[in-house]
This record gives sequence, structure tokens and C-alpha cells, in this order.
Amino acid sequence: MPTRVELGVWRSFLRAHARITRVLEAELIAEQRLSLAAYDVLVQLAETPSMRMRMTELADAVLLSRSGVTRLVDRLERAGLVGRERADGDGRGIVAVLTPLGAERLRSASATHLAGVAEHFGESFGPGELEAFGRTCDRLAADDVYP
Repeated sequence: MPTRVELGVWRSFLRAHARITRVLEAELIAEQRLSLAAYDVLVQLAETPSMRMRMTELADAVLLSRSGVTRLVDRLERAGLVGRERADGDGRGIVAVLTPLGAERLRSASATHLAGVAEHFGESFGPGELEAFGRTCDRLAADDVYP
């Protein structure tokens, strides 16, 4: 069982994550009419050399279920931000592809999102705290900790 301190810090971490996520989402929707999840899909695609990912890999990268990412990509495809293609060498696999319009929309939305990250997250840390927090998060997120 967690100690009282561990449980308190865990709850504080969850509240902080929820608050920052809500604020960043609200800013993206208000200024860019784009959800945080949609922004994340565009970022994940843009960060690949080919601007494309298999739908299963995309679901894992954005922490959504496969059906959730399918519905989100459906909406992004209707908006012209993402396309779908058959995976090379696999007649059953589908890849999501970032369109030029999607890349343009991502550039615009990034200004809003990154300013929000700096303001609501980065500015909350004192000297040395951010690096220490990053190391802790890296340790918690490592695949070898919780396979």
C-alpha cells in the first residue's frame, strides 16, 4: 500500500496533469478550434520522416484506443488535415498521412500550444526543478520499469 505521502503526491500529480491539460485544451479550442487530442495526432504524424503512421502505432503514440483514434482520424480526414492510405506490403494495414493543410494547421496551432506549455507548465518550476522533474518522469515512463 502507498504511504500517506506517496498517495498525497500521486493525487497532486493527477490534479496538476488534469488542470494543465484542461487549460491547454481550452486554449487550443478557443484560438485554433482544435482539440488537444487532434493536435497530438498532427504532431505524431509530423514527427515521422514520412509524415505517416500505421493506425495501430498512432493509437499507441497518442494514448487512445484503436477505435478512439479511428474516430479522431475520421474527423481530421473530413477536415482535410489527414489522409488514409493502404500500408505498403500489407493489404490490411492502414496508415494515417499528414496532408499539407494538416501541416499548415499544425504550425498555426503550435504557436498557441507551445506558448501555453511555457506559461502553464514551464514557468511553474524554479532553477533545477524542471530537470529533476523530467528525470523522474523519464524513470516512470521507461519501458523497463513497467513492461
